[in-house]
Amino acid sequence: MALRTLIGAGLAAAIALASAPAAAAPVQSLNDADGRALILVPLTLTKIEDLDFGGVIPSSSSGIVTIDAATGARTFGGGATGVPGDAGNRAYFGGAGSPNQQVLVSLSPPTQLTSVGGDTITVLGLTLDGPPMRSIDPIARTFFVGVGGTLQIAADQPEGDYSADFWVTAIYQ
Repeated sequence: MALRTLIGAGLAAAIALASAPAAAAPVQSLNDADGRALILVPLTLTKIEDLDFGGVIPSSSSGIVTIDAATGARTFGGGATGVPGDAGNRAYFGGAGSPNQQVLVSLSPPTQLTSVGGDTITVLGLTLDGPPMRSIDPIARTFFVGVGGTLQIAADQPEGDYSADFWVTAIYQ
C-alpha cells in the first residue's frame, strides 16, 4: 500500500512539472502593426425653425408673398401687404453626419395651405437656400438648410390661420 501512494505522489509531481509554463524571453515584432477604428456620427436631420409667411393683409386684387430661403426676407407683389410686426421667417434645418459626407436634400411641398374653416391658399413653390447637394462640414460635422417659398394670395382672401406640412429629406451618400 505504501508503494502505491509513492507512485501516485510521483505521478502527481511529474504532472505538475509538465504543466508548469515555461518562462519565455520577450520578443519584439520586426514590423509595426496598425490599429484602426472607424467612428461614424449618427445621421440626423432636425427642424430648427418652421416656415412662417407672417401676417398678410389681402385686398380686392390677388397678390403674392415670398420668403427668401437664404435670408428669410419677406417680399410682396400685387394686392398683398405685410403686417410689419409679424414678418415671418424661413424654415431652417440642421443635419449631422461624417466629415465631408455628401448629402442630397429634397423638398416635398404642399399644393396649398388650409385654414380651420376650410379656406385655402395656393403654394406656388418652395425653394432651398442653395444647391440640393450639400457637404457636411469636416470640423463641425454639420450642415444647414434654409427653406423659403411663395404663396398666391387670392383677391379678398378670407381671414384665418393657414397651415400645411411639407417634408425635407436628406439622402446621405
